[in-house]
Amino acid sequence: MRLWSVHPQHLDSKGLVALWREGLLAQAVLAGKTQGYKNHPQLDRFKAKRSPLKAIGVYLYHVHQESLRRGYSFDGSKIIEKAKTCSAMTVTKGQLDFEWDHLRKKLLKRDPVYLQKLGAVAAPHPLLTVVPGGVEEWER
Repeated sequence: MRLWSVHPQHLDSKGLVALWREGLLAQAVLAGKTQGYKNHPQLDRFKAKRSPLKAIGVYLYHVHQESLRRGYSFDGSKIIEKAKTCSAMTVTKGQLDFEWDHLRKKLLKRDPVYLQKLGAVAAPHPLLTVVPGGVEEWER
């Protein structure tokens, strides 16, 4: 499971579709609707929120908005707790850099043309505020 800290605008079509699916899986786990992935480290930052379902709902909202911008037809009705905002979550600069490098390596193999369109610096997912620090503990 990869719940990207980078802005969904940076993902190619395969990456955006995968993020939507994995975000929906994360939502199901947080809602107690599945037995698998309950202890997945990518969920730790959502579990730490007072309302994990609202936080994942906001996360998915922004993924859905990016899908609409691209003309895709992701089903927004699948978001359990619909919200556009909640208290910001943080991500360390080291984590954002780690994911940016990871994404660029994936795109180098999968879609080098798309990679050429990316800028040099990653924007964070709109739910996240960047703070100083290294790679996050949950990145195992």
